[in-house]
Amino acid sequence: MASFEVDRKFLGKLAKQVEPNNALLASMLFKILGLSINLAEQTTTARKQRRLDTSRTAQSIELYFHILWLSREGLIMLEQYVLPMVGDHGELKVLAFKLRASFYHVFVLFHNNPSISTVGINAPIPGIPQVPRLEKGKGVDRSDTFTEMGRPSVQPMHPTEGGPVGPPPGFGPRLPEPAGAFLLPSVDYRPTAHEYFKQAVTLADSLLWGSHSLRLSVKTEYAAFLYECLHDQEGSRKLAADTITEVYEASEGMDDDMFQDACDLVNVLGKMVKRGLEPKTPPNPDPPITSGVGAVPAAGMENFI
Repeated sequence: MASFEVDRKFLGKLAKQVEPNNALLASMLFKILGLSINLAEQTTTARKQRRLDTSRTAQSIELYFHILWLSREGLIMLEQYVLPMVGDHGELKVLAFKLRASFYHVFVLFHNNPSISTVGINAPIPGIPQVPRLEKGKGVDRSDTFTEMGRPSVQPMHPTEGGPVGPPPGFGPRLPEPAGAFLLPSVDYRPTAHEYFKQAVTLADSLLWGSHSLRLSVKTEYAAFLYECLHDQEGSRKLAADTITEVYEASEGMDDDMFQDACDLVNVLGKMVKRGLEPKTPPNPDPPITSGVGAVPAAGMENFI
């Protein structure tokens, strides 16, 4: 998912750059750009709802399925057509690695098992039929007990025959899968997402300068992932603060557009530095003089707010 406007700018710019020499790669980048714009709108809608409301099943489940499908298809295009062709193109390689981590970030937020976020739907939804799982060589697991007509013998039932059969030792009842399991496996995506973010950060540090807006985009989303998905608040704040320091220490020049993008991302990082901290409340000022009608304020306090 192109999480920021800067990612979408680079997707379009790099697609145009490679188009004369690699039309297929350019086509895939343009497709991922369109998919990312759609996905960003869907995830924004889901975040505004705070939680996909299962009482509004039709709307919520459609949004949930759409987010998972877009993320899955974007990841497939990225891994099959973009990553194998990035070559030595530094910005494109960093962007591709960042997008791979971003798609897994979406999986963690909306479809992780166990659930770590409040924005996804990770439990079976009432009214949505669950498709029975096929086991290799065993067919559909049926839990229906034999009826009298279905017994293999007409002989009287033996005292040890019939009745519920418990699972073998160590095998408990299978829990129903989330509604989106037919789109994506219901697993813990955090380790994979974290590894891909670390790879993207390492690549950005080695190929891009400190104030490069794409490098800032990688670290900004990584800081968000640490906070939201790994609940590493201190690590997220430290990463954001260190990134801001690197920006101020960078001496490379940039054009006006990249400078504006860098300023916007530094502003986001500045908010992340303070995220989760207790606000410092200033001491209460002395109460104003209110005795008497038309009391005169102290000198110099006429415009006090």
